[in-house]
Amino acid sequence: MQRLSAILLTLCCLALAATGCSSEPPGEAHPVNPRGKPMTLTFNGGPRGGTFNQFANKMAALISEDVPNLDVLARQSAGSVSNLLALCAGEADMAIVNAGDAFLGRTGKLRCVDKKYVEIQALAFLYGSPAQLVVRADSNIHTGLDLRGKVIAVGNPGSGAALSAERFFRHLELWTRFEHRPVGYAEAAADFAAGEVDGFWILAGAPTAAVIEAAAAVPVRILNLHETATASGFYRLYPFYSHATIPAGTYPGQTEPVSTFQDAALWCARPGLDNRTVYDSLQAVFSARRMEELRRMHTAAGSLSLQTGIDNLSIPLHPGAVHFWSEHQLKIPAILMP
Repeated sequence: MQRLSAILLTLCCLALAATGCSSEPPGEAHPVNPRGKPMTLTFNGGPRGGTFNQFANKMAALISEDVPNLDVLARQSAGSVSNLLALCAGEADMAIVNAGDAFLGRTGKLRCVDKKYVEIQALAFLYGSPAQLVVRADSNIHTGLDLRGKVIAVGNPGSGAALSAERFFRHLELWTRFEHRPVGYAEAAADFAAGEVDGFWILAGAPTAAVIEAAAAVPVRILNLHETATASGFYRLYPFYSHATIPAGTYPGQTEPVSTFQDAALWCARPGLDNRTVYDSLQAVFSARRMEELRRMHTAAGSLSLQTGIDNLSIPLHPGAVHFWSEHQLKIPAILMP
């Protein structure tokens, strides 16, 4: 069954690549399901307890409310890489994908796949996703170099969190020196509180619900990863990562800011999603009223704005998104053109 699924996925992606990604300009009807009739789309988020899922749920709801004859259904998923594959296979219409995974997928450098995923396109930058390595406050783990012999929950298989953890610790030549548990955020927080793991890894907008839950059960410390990333050349090797600071007071008992690195959460679409739907969805999410709702939902949306909508993009924009952002006087770099 797995082999059959892989064959179907490959055939789907080849077919999509052959037919291309262009479609009608904003304002024209969808070629298969005209918007005069109800149209249903799926929006993949992430694992329970993560920021991807919170954003996907909220964005799907507000698009459904504001765009006539369009119903967007949010779905939980394993995370960034799983979403990338689902978009390519046509199993999701929209999804949130980390900029790093989107870039490496496009260039054929994802460790988990042996092909390029060039078809998906970006709609907008949503927020920065800082890496958060959470340990007990009284732990003898003070840097990522102290993980030898420890047990760390690193995220669901298929998630951007799990892949970023492997990427970072392989770079430090530590990946084989500790036990990594492939579990999602909520389960990782529960295992951590129960003393079954020594720490857990998060790549999500802060504050993250799973870290809040863990900190409510046991005092925690979030490690400084920026110094190690800088000294080891991690940023030079993976330029889509950037420095980030988690402000003091983000989590219970966190009295000092934490310096780390971050990826960027991108709103993406499958190949062939019509321009009108993309344009209308962007118009709904980036209205002043809806951006304020998103900011109230999660502090990670604090940087969401019409001015930052194409910041940190690592793959080309969808044609409908090019039309939308051009209307808002943003100059589209050549590397972001479809």
